[in-house]
Amino acid sequence: MPRELSFTERRDWLRLIRTQNVGPVSFRDLINRYGDATAALEALPSLIRNKPINPPRVDQVEAEMDHAEQMGVRLICAIEPDYPKYLRALDPPPPVIAVMGRAEVLHRPCVAIIGSRNASAIGQRFANGLAAELGQAGYTVVSGMARGIDSAAHQGSLTTGTAAVLGGGVDHIYPRENAELHAQIQESGAIVSESPLGYRATARDFPRRNRIISGLCRGVIVIEAAERSGTLITARYALEQNREVMAAPGSPLDPRTKGCNRLIRQGAHLIESAEDVIAVLETLRGLDLEEPGESFASAPFDANRVEGDIAKAKRQVVDLLSPTPTPRDDIIRASGLPVPLVTAALMEMELAGDAIVEPDGKISRV
Repeated sequence: MPRELSFTERRDWLRLIRTQNVGPVSFRDLINRYGDATAALEALPSLIRNKPINPPRVDQVEAEMDHAEQMGVRLICAIEPDYPKYLRALDPPPPVIAVMGRAEVLHRPCVAIIGSRNASAIGQRFANGLAAELGQAGYTVVSGMARGIDSAAHQGSLTTGTAAVLGGGVDHIYPRENAELHAQIQESGAIVSESPLGYRATARDFPRRNRIISGLCRGVIVIEAAERSGTLITARYALEQNREVMAAPGSPLDPRTKGCNRLIRQGAHLIESAEDVIAVLETLRGLDLEEPGESFASAPFDANRVEGDIAKAKRQVVDLLSPTPTPRDDIIRASGLPVPLVTAALMEMELAGDAIVEPDGKISRV
């Protein structure tokens, strides 16, 4: 059950997730193996004996917590009551998110509006008007505060409360031209990130951001997206998370709408108005996306007693990995080994930097 963490517990959650090579998947697996973040931090040196692993110092993380409090930023852990319900349903959820502004807008029904940075004037007008109508209907409009469609969607829903998800820290404004929009959202809505304060996003951070955008929402609306674009990555995350995907159709002569048209051919809902969106989302009324399984449960086995078996599993699993990200379940099935054993092996490989785990849990060889 959700519960408030103590200061020490929250600090150790932050120390663990801020440790190099610890992502949401390995964080969850460490908690499951050792019971809590404090015990996991103590165990890290014994897990990775041949490589240095240095969690941030206690004083460094406490300074981050103090800085967040001074800026009015809340650090919310995935098992706390104020963590957004739909985001907590992800497998696994981001362990800690920072929220600047009004966190309560994240607890209303949310819908994402995303699209091209190089958007047409008509596309931006449609996104702005659609966001305004959905906001008036009681929805929080979520987007990524990028140029084009994202900015238009935020502008349209400022008065009703909008949420911007950033790849960098919640205090890092990008693009700079959105400084005023950032300030307006902070006043009337929420700015969300899983990155530390002051962090400047790089290209590898945007898939993580996109996963949170779709994870917060009941559905994702795509307005203008090229056939190869980051926008379609968010749509893919939405499908994997059992969210509804909607798209606005466009001219076959405009490359900015080819991605939307392809989504519709593949089964996305065609939408032309706020009424269309609400009709799709109304089918989800009463549907609880939270799964009964616990993300942070006690360890299924004593890893110390099977240390030799884990070492053997790592040697077997490494041969199953390829440069192409592969679903974890496929690796487990191909290994023929018990699930807890493969999970432990993959966790240790990620911590050692011998495997890359994507935001959606897919794994590839370094």
